[in-house]
Amino acid sequence: MNIEDLLWFIKLIWKILPAYIANASPVIFIKNGHPIDFNRKFIDNKPLFGRGKTIEGFIIGILSGTIVGILQNRILAALMLSIGAMCGDLIGSFIKRRLDIGRGGPAPILDQTSFLFGAIILSSLIEKFTLFEIIILVVITIPLHFITNVIAFLLKIKKVPW
Repeated sequence: MNIEDLLWFIKLIWKILPAYIANASPVIFIKNGHPIDFNRKFIDNKPLFGRGKTIEGFIIGILSGTIVGILQNRILAALMLSIGAMCGDLIGSFIKRRLDIGRGGPAPILDQTSFLFGAIILSSLIEKFTLFEIIILVVITIPLHFITNVIAFLLKIKKVPW
C-alpha cells in the first residue's frame, strides 16, 4: 500500500466516522432506557424492535455522531450519517425479530452492516459514496464491528461478544 492509498483509506474512514460513532455510542453510554417501540408488537405478535433499542440510545447515537461532524466541520452530513445509522440499526433489529432472533442473538452480516447501509443511504442526499467505497466499507466494517464488540464484551460493556 502506497501513501496515496493510505491517505484515501484514512479519508474514507473520516467520511463514515460519524456513523461508526453513532452506532457505538448507545452501547457505551446507555445501559437502560425506554424502548423505542414502546413494547408494541408487530402483526406477527413479535416485538417491533425489542427492549434493547431505546429512545435514549437513539438520541445519544445521533448526538454523538453529530458532535463528531461538528469537529469535522461537516454538521449536515454527520447528522444524516448518524440518523441513517440509527435507523439502519432499527431496521436490522426489526428483521431479526421477524426471524425469531432474540435480543443479543447473532445475525452475521446483518448485525455488522445494517447501520452502515442506513447511514450510506440517508447521507446520499448530502454526499455520495462510490460503489468501490461502499465495498471497502463493508469489507472493513464486518471485522471491525466484530473486534469492537469483543472488546466491549471483555470490558463488560456488552453481554455478548457479537
